[in-house]
Amino acid sequence: MRHLVRSRSELQRQVTELVEQQAAISEVLRAVANSPQDLQPIFDTILINATRLCRATFGGLLLFEEKGYRTVARIGPPNPVYAERWPLGLVHPICPGDPLAQLNESRSPVHIADLAADQAYLRRDPRVVALVELAGLRTYLVVPLLKDDELIGALGINREQVQPFTDRQIDLVTDFAAQATIALESTRRERQYREAQMALAHANRIATMGQLSASITHEVNQPITAAVTYALAARRWLSAEPPDFGEVSEALAGIIKEGNRASDVIGRIRALIKKAPPRKDVVFINDAILEVVALTRTEAANNGVLVRTQLAQGLPPVQGDRVQLQQVMVNLIVNAVQAMSGIGEGARELQISIDAVPSEGGVRVGVRDTGPGLSPESLSRLFEPFYTTKPEGMGMGLSICRSIIEAHGGRLWAIPCEPHGALFQFTIPAT
Repeated sequence: MRHLVRSRSELQRQVTELVEQQAAISEVLRAVANSPQDLQPIFDTILINATRLCRATFGGLLLFEEKGYRTVARIGPPNPVYAERWPLGLVHPICPGDPLAQLNESRSPVHIADLAADQAYLRRDPRVVALVELAGLRTYLVVPLLKDDELIGALGINREQVQPFTDRQIDLVTDFAAQATIALESTRRERQYREAQMALAHANRIATMGQLSASITHEVNQPITAAVTYALAARRWLSAEPPDFGEVSEALAGIIKEGNRASDVIGRIRALIKKAPPRKDVVFINDAILEVVALTRTEAANNGVLVRTQLAQGLPPVQGDRVQLQQVMVNLIVNAVQAMSGIGEGARELQISIDAVPSEGGVRVGVRDTGPGLSPESLSRLFEPFYTTKPEGMGMGLSICRSIIEAHGGRLWAIPCEPHGALFQFTIPAT
């Protein structure tokens, strides 16, 4: 009877442990899904669950580098000795006798039941051994993080008392280490994907600015020409008898104004073509889009396109990368102008609208043209990479635009208009 009670109790304990383990794994998977670009919450979640389920006192996650290892996450009671000697982020060499050296050779878990009785460990630097004793570490377990048999890190847990970890606990920590490896690899791939996207977006900006070269030249020439005119007038007023210093002063003020105007234009152009990492700033969308309208107005005029703007006032600011959002507008405006440049009869009008969308908690931007419109086939494939209706097009502009808007938490779509033309709209959440 006692044996039956013990068996039932043991079975209940195993079921409880299994449920706890499954819940912990689910929690780690949620952290991975919710933090695709930030490893810290994932590492913290792994350590919290590993130490809790294995009844450990301390836990740490290490990443290996060419010159040693660095601790990227740690959990446990505050320990000044440990924190001072092994601070987060600092690279430490792997010394002979260090369990990490054994891990590096074996690529297998290293389990030391009692550090104070382990001869290989005691042969380490006496100062390190003394520090570990002072920190209160006795039972030690470290498992490898392996990617294609390459040791990229380690997950360790420790106890203050001598109490060896069970095989089940070692297997559990090994599972957590595998999840940490997957998170590292996923983040690396996500970073590579985003870097490739940034490179494509930058190339697209350069190509688009090349298409706007005539417009840009005109925008820069206007203030320069005006400044020269003011300078000539100032010279005439100075040559008069007597010199009219009042008129000279006004002419000089005009030169300063036009010089600043030219500087602003060049600044906007430099910002658009500059290769820089994405930023998260507060952006007033009306101001950002009006800058793009000013930069593209000569291109529109050269193609006989009348540009109208309808901007709602009192819009909430949005958070994002100003240059990337302006890139989307440049692409949409240039596409609309080019679509209308091929039509013969009829008005060529480009309407840009911005309004609030309370239902989506943000703002909506629309670019509507009176061009030939969108066929059902092009509408379904419009945002696919490399799909284009232009003979000289690469088919990346709209795909990049959609990626940018979605990265800002918004959406971009197109609607055919009646009797002709197309409307492109995107939304951006407010801050």
